[in-house]
Amino acid sequence: MTDQMFDTVLVANRGEIAVRVVRTLRSLGVRSVAVYSDADAGARHVREADTAVRIGPAPAAESYLSADRLLEAAARTGARAVHPGYGFLAENAEFARACEAAGLAFIGPPADAIALMGDKIRAKETVKAAGVPVVPGSSGSGLTDEQLVDAAREIGMPVLLKPSAGGGGKGMRLVRDETRLADEIAAARREARASFGDDTLLVERWIDRPRHIEIQVLADGHGNVVHLGERECSLQRRHQKIVEEAPSVLLDDRTRAAMGEAAVQAARSCGYRGAGTVEFIVPGDDPSAYYFMEMNTRLQVEHPVTELITGLDLVEWQLRVAAGERLAFGQDDVRLTGHAVEARLCAEDPARGFLPSGGTVLRLREPQGDGVRTDSGLSEGTEVGSLYDPMLSKVIAYGPDRATALRKLRAALAETVTLGVQTNAGFLRRLLAHPAVVSGELDTGLVEREADSLVGGEVPAEVYAAAALLRQAALEPAAAPGWRDPFDAADGWRMGGGRAWTAHHLRAAGHDPVTVRVRAAADGGTELLLPGADTPVRASAGPLEGHRFTCALDGVAYTFAALPDGTWLGRDGDAWQVRDHDPVAASLTRAGQAGADSLTAPMPGTVTVVKVAVGDEVDAGQSLLVVEAMKMEHVISAPHAGTVTELDVSPGTTVAMDQVLAVIAPVETAAPAEGETA
Repeated sequence: MTDQMFDTVLVANRGEIAVRVVRTLRSLGVRSVAVYSDADAGARHVREADTAVRIGPAPAAESYLSADRLLEAAARTGARAVHPGYGFLAENAEFARACEAAGLAFIGPPADAIALMGDKIRAKETVKAAGVPVVPGSSGSGLTDEQLVDAAREIGMPVLLKPSAGGGGKGMRLVRDETRLADEIAAARREARASFGDDTLLVERWIDRPRHIEIQVLADGHGNVVHLGERECSLQRRHQKIVEEAPSVLLDDRTRAAMGEAAVQAARSCGYRGAGTVEFIVPGDDPSAYYFMEMNTRLQVEHPVTELITGLDLVEWQLRVAAGERLAFGQDDVRLTGHAVEARLCAEDPARGFLPSGGTVLRLREPQGDGVRTDSGLSEGTEVGSLYDPMLSKVIAYGPDRATALRKLRAALAETVTLGVQTNAGFLRRLLAHPAVVSGELDTGLVEREADSLVGGEVPAEVYAAAALLRQAALEPAAAPGWRDPFDAADGWRMGGGRAWTAHHLRAAGHDPVTVRVRAAADGGTELLLPGADTPVRASAGPLEGHRFTCALDGVAYTFAALPDGTWLGRDGDAWQVRDHDPVAASLTRAGQAGADSLTAPMPGTVTVVKVAVGDEVDAGQSLLVVEAMKMEHVISAPHAGTVTELDVSPGTTVAMDQVLAVIAPVETAAPAEGETA
């Protein structure tokens, strides 16, 4: 490390990326400064940094997105540089300029490069002039809705609407039906304006069954630019990456070299410095026909897979480059060894259409070591709300080959426990076992096509068994001296027979209530009669040891994570809540159903759009309201034709999950007149 290295760096972000940057700062002997909003006062990144500064209330606009408050924090703590992480102000050219004006090094590219590549229209024109192939699409900035419609018709359906500013899939809309263009343009503008403060859109040709492949580049301030190979990012849902890997099984050495050189030219065309990513869309049947999509002028969420196959710490090299160092290696020195795969763990409920979830992390287990790495901002007691991005952590696995890396990642996800907050861990584990993923036959639409089959079907028998046995343990009488009335004890005693319990109403999302019978076997063991079974099966429960609970069912043992009182269960990447409502009832998942005519909030969030008023007549499926949470919009539609009889919200209203938003009275069906047939 040179004498120019910063002694103090402020990390202008939160969550797992802040924790990850602090880790590298510590390894370099650099003092780290964390920032936090009121919602994050007890967060892990705050505890792990050397110093932490409060920057405002919970809303991001008043804290993490406030350049003035971030600069004040840097001045108060003597920071010499600012690392923006990703998201928030990481790709904000004005923030980069403000840092420089304040005498701070911005650990990222020059502000002009951020501005150029942040404008997707100018970016395409710039790299095209440098000889990089681009996706056919609209030209010019500031297109009106009518001009976007005309451009889409000229390109030909289907098309992809994209915000000119920002990234991460926010505001992107795939439109296959020309009649939907006006509505989709309006929705894309609204989301882009909310996410980036800029609703400028462009339209591009949609390539069916494409693959999303990106190239990591690294440039210093002395004219040296190298690429560090590619990452396959084709496993996406709603244009958001959920699994990434390096290298890609699609590319051969020749195509890899050509795409890498194109990425280097794209970086040179904008005077880039630091770590960045050039993203390409690639037809799966012709990898040589790749097209530039955009350049992300920051560290990427998926950077760990590149680190694992190259042996380079990208955050360290961001710091070194920002401090004025030259790259210590050239293109010929870069070696790609082994294979790495990353899965993004998000606070969302696949069983409820991937709606954002929230809650308190009651128990946490995150795998590490033996080729497994977890980048996380979580700790037990963390409150997960709806104010920030739903990504909680990343689980990354490395192996000598792709099959080994996939196997390790599936096992790591099965060991991951975030009890108290519903996540997509089970969904990810099933996705990684899908035949198309295992074989490497990927495309950006695979997850959407297969989502229903990956959400999970019937509740496994061992989950019902574990819930019933925990229920039995809770009802077992405590040893107490003196006489008690046996008819007041819930000890399973029955006249003329052995002890037995009935666990009623064990529920799972989308399933009817079931009954599990628990009884003492003749040899002193325990038998269960599970839902749909004609004969009992042998079962037993091991002791609760820390956060682990073992249930043996028919000779096979299953391990769950559990609280000592049996309130929660987790199994194989999925989680089931076991919440007692009365002495004989439990629920395996949270519920909250209002009447069939009521429209309820599917997630905690903020109502952003209200399209109806009390007394309005609506059609079945008509869009009525929009609720936003964790940077996602969810449209609330009419369940049937009818009249709005109650409307309890307006734009800006904060709502809780399952809160009633409106009531739609159904259309009365008139009785047939005499002589008519119903």
